[in-house]
Amino acid sequence: MGRPSAVDGVAAVLWDMDGTLVDSEKLWDIALHEAVERLGGTLSPAQRATLVGSNMAVTCRFLLELTGSTAGEGDIAEVAGWIRARTATLFADALPWRDGAHDALVAVRTAGVPSALVTSTERELTDLALRTIGHEMFDITVCGDEVDGLNKPHPEPYLRAARLLGVDPRQCVAVEDSPVGADSATAAGCTVLVVPNDVSVPEGPRRSFRDSLVGFDLPALAELARAG
Repeated sequence: MGRPSAVDGVAAVLWDMDGTLVDSEKLWDIALHEAVERLGGTLSPAQRATLVGSNMAVTCRFLLELTGSTAGEGDIAEVAGWIRARTATLFADALPWRDGAHDALVAVRTAGVPSALVTSTERELTDLALRTIGHEMFDITVCGDEVDGLNKPHPEPYLRAARLLGVDPRQCVAVEDSPVGADSATAAGCTVLVVPNDVSVPEGPRRSFRDSLVGFDLPALAELARAG
């Protein structure tokens, strides 16, 4: 089982990545808009919003269907390959942190509370992002291509992180920015801290909201656990 947590009632903190720790959704915007243009279409802000938190296969199928293109497995793989390559160039430099995210991550890590990264982004791109965030900040990482196709909003990403840490997901706090991610964490039984970014997230059971992670420290984490 996992090591004891420094915060009563919190077995671990499970962090989403894109839009939560780093403001990388805007880099995804570039890749997705360019991909749609290559397919001969356009992507509206409302359509883009529906893809926040989605995995690569769901995203590529949506773009192909949006542009009236065939959406077979080969078509999806081709578009996915292009998006991966384009996003890799965008992720090559340091990524912009969301306000307060670095300090919050360091506070939790320094206190000895187990941490996991739980992202819909695939391993190759996640490892690029971790050059900014820091591999050492997490006990384990779960990526979008490591959950047997059971991506967010399915609970499996968060359930898998809890299993790997050896903790009860009902004693975990998940930090998310999107409806897809919040639904995944809620379904897994986690208490969810929502820090909205590009899209609004509906209220729900065991969900708390903050405008940013500025000031999110151990006392705030303990209070969140009590509220959950």
